Amino acid sequence: MTGSPRLREVTPRQWRSGAAAGMGWLFDGLELHLYTLVATPLVVQLLGAVSSSDPGVKEKSAYIQGAFLVGWAVGGAFFGRLGDRLGRSRALALTVLTYALCTGLCAAAQTWWQLMLLRFLAALGIGGEWAVGASLLAETWPATWRPWLAAALQTGVNIGILLAAVTVPLVASFAPVRFVFLAGVLPAFLVFWIRRQVPEPEAWQRATAAQAKPRLIELFRGDLARVTGHTTAVCALGLSAWWLFAFWHPQHLRQLLEAAGTPPAEITRRVSAVFFAVNVLAIAGNCFAGLIARWIGNRRAIIAMLLGLFASMAGAYAVPRGFGELAGLWIPLTGFFSGVFALFTMYLPPLFPTLLRTTGAGFCYNVGRMAAAAASVIFGWAAPVGDFRYALFISSLLALAGAVWAVWLPEGGNNPA
Repeated sequence: MTGSPRLREVTPRQWRSGAAAGMGWLFDGLELHLYTLVATPLVVQLLGAVSSSDPGVKEKSAYIQGAFLVGWAVGGAFFGRLGDRLGRSRALALTVLTYALCTGLCAAAQTWWQLMLLRFLAALGIGGEWAVGASLLAETWPATWRPWLAAALQTGVNIGILLAAVTVPLVASFAPVRFVFLAGVLPAFLVFWIRRQVPEPEAWQRATAAQAKPRLIELFRGDLARVTGHTTAVCALGLSAWWLFAFWHPQHLRQLLEAAGTPPAEITRRVSAVFFAVNVLAIAGNCFAGLIARWIGNRRAIIAMLLGLFASMAGAYAVPRGFGELAGLWIPLTGFFSGVFALFTMYLPPLFPTLLRTTGAGFCYNVGRMAAAAASVIFGWAAPVGDFRYALFISSLLALAGAVWAVWLPEGGNNPA
């Protein structure tokens, strides 16, 4: 990559589109992990189970997480298509409104299947926001900014996750744990600002005026079919590895602390502290990923970061380790290499023509989430047979497979924004 981006060259219109996408991704992070942090105690409550060791708790937690990831994938495809047809700004507003209202409604769930349904609906908006927001920035900011935009957007997600880590213990200290979902209503107010202040990108307007809208089948024809196939496979493998780690490593840590006789309140505090450390390191990983992408290109950077994700997960779970060793080194290190997912943000949209941009990026990334959903359910079935550690180690091999497959990725997008 050539050229050095300068802040003084950024226009007010670019700042507004960046702020809209950035805030959308920040709230994505908040909405994403409210459930992750309260999954075990909330499902115990909804099932009327005696303890978190009840097999039904693991099973239903996996179903709810699986439904969320399926909704994320479906939403990415659905709103991605809307983004190409209705425009980026309009679709972005719809995605934010969807996930804000449905997350808030999770507080009213009375059964595990009601919570599963509402998490599915909220995930439709979260999945859609990824593809639409990424395309909005790809079309409004210069290409030289893309590695840093990728790092900034993914950092927005991590900051949202950190807000979730603060929100959960704060709310739980004075109200039932289900009330944490009410924090998810806040992004709804962002919609009004987006519709007033963020115009549709000129690239999308020009393409809409100049040509007929292509059909979805074009993603699977000619050279574009190879791009779609390879990027979908790498996303599926990488996301499956990460989501299995992200959802199940807190449950593994809880298991270790419970076995050591740690009081429940102390367990929550320690697990939340690890969660915080993972996301602080992830912010550093986002910046590192953007930096090496400028040095060696997107494809090689994705390979390097996926290899790091594999090595850190395998190091954590290849042999039995205590809470201190996992929390002090291996789990935060895995968070650092999750910075690989920042690269996909700006890498995927330019691979596709303008009027297939959010459709293509949304499809590739969100089919990966479908794979992660299936993996989560399978993990929920398999974990009680052995233990979390062994299953998490097997999950690390998915990151290794993703790194190998990434050898066949195209280097970068050839379609102008």
